[in-house]
Amino acid sequence: MSFRTIAKVAIISLSTWQAASAQPENEANTPGSRDDAVTWWRYNERIAQRDDHESIHAIEQSQAEPRTRARAEAKITVQSSEAKAFDQTANPALMGIGLEETFTGDIDGESTVRALEVLRDDHSASLVSLQRFRGKLGGRQGTFVLQGSEVVQNGKIKATWFVVPGSGTGDLSGLRGEGGFEGDFGKGSDGWLDYWFE
Repeated sequence: MSFRTIAKVAIISLSTWQAASAQPENEANTPGSRDDAVTWWRYNERIAQRDDHESIHAIEQSQAEPRTRARAEAKITVQSSEAKAFDQTANPALMGIGLEETFTGDIDGESTVRALEVLRDDHSASLVSLQRFRGKLGGRQGTFVLQGSEVVQNGKIKATWFVVPGSGTGDLSGLRGEGGFEGDFGKGSDGWLDYWFE
């Protein structure tokens, strides 16, 4: 039995004892009165256990309810890009990349991207990125920040990203989400985002 249940039983039983104590002495000491007290204790214990169980069940049910998710898809086009090395003292080189992108589809707007890249001699690369999207998502206007992790191999890029918690503004306040994109590095790709609101 939980502490909460014990506390409930104790409070109810205390009330019952106080009521019994207020009766005349000869009545309170009868066998029937003692039996009634035991019966009340057991009854109150069952009620408290039931209430405790219902409260725990309600909390568990609330925690288990999934948030409604939606999927947004978009074509991503790179409008401009600039790469600059900031450390070439050894291989692989470390690069900083800036891009301007446009999104069309369920995600409709533009984005400014900044990425850090580990560039190998065979032109494969690993990147981490941040970008602030400005526009509409599912018809809602606002901005949000995406944090990404990208891999480039044979001229193709494959990435995962997620919405940085607390970054949504306007109609996109409370936005959460995760997704990714695939396509030709430095040119364009197909992106998606599974999103919900807190």
